[in-house]
Amino acid sequence: MSKRKGFLNSRNPLMKEEAYHQSNSGTLDGDFIQRAGERMTVQGAINKSFVLGAIMLLTAVVGYTMYNPLFVWGGAIGGLVVVLIAAYKPQHSAILAPIYAALEGFFVGGISFMYASMFNGIVFQAVTLTMGVFFIMLFIYKSGIIKVTNKLRTGIVMATGAIFLVYILSFILSFFGIQMPLLHSTGPIGIGISLVIVGVASMNLLLDFDNFEKGEQYGSPAYMEWFSAMGLLITIVWLYVEILRLIALFSSSD
Repeated sequence: MSKRKGFLNSRNPLMKEEAYHQSNSGTLDGDFIQRAGERMTVQGAINKSFVLGAIMLLTAVVGYTMYNPLFVWGGAIGGLVVVLIAAYKPQHSAILAPIYAALEGFFVGGISFMYASMFNGIVFQAVTLTMGVFFIMLFIYKSGIIKVTNKLRTGIVMATGAIFLVYILSFILSFFGIQMPLLHSTGPIGIGISLVIVGVASMNLLLDFDNFEKGEQYGSPAYMEWFSAMGLLITIVWLYVEILRLIALFSSSD
């Protein structure tokens, strides 16, 4: 299997084969000649990531200072709906990505307020650790310490899918007053599970960095910058929330 084909066959919901196949539909003569039009660049995707981050920060401040459970649930559910739409309609990412960032900001702000009301200084710790993990993984990626191969990509995607299946099952069981054993435990096993989840979320950053470069390499259209930036934001939010939860588990076990 060629390197390009392996990337396009990734099961990451925001990096589906169909999305990149459609985005390359303007290519002629075996990639040597392309129709006129703007193409995705790494710098463009980075710029879009900053824009989405700024939007999320603004709404997160609102969600934190004007806490309301509707912000948390509305942001979480609305953000999920937007992500699902973007996965099937990536060409609309220039509109969908900012909407997702705004919704996710309300969610992040509300969740941060909830944890901050129980644990002093937890938000600052979580933000610091999230940024630390981000830059460590960026260094690991750029230095080539860990290379994003097809096998690694498949393994990370499968692990991520398994975790989210557990999340969904836990969410469904919660309606019946049932908690999944060990998942929310403050003991060593619960903390260990949380550490594994944080590790998987961190590894997803490698895929996001690689997607930026692959998008430019394959001549994807400019709207894929928004698409890829949204994928990075999804990972960062997931990582932040999991680190919040991990710190809370450590604090509760004392």
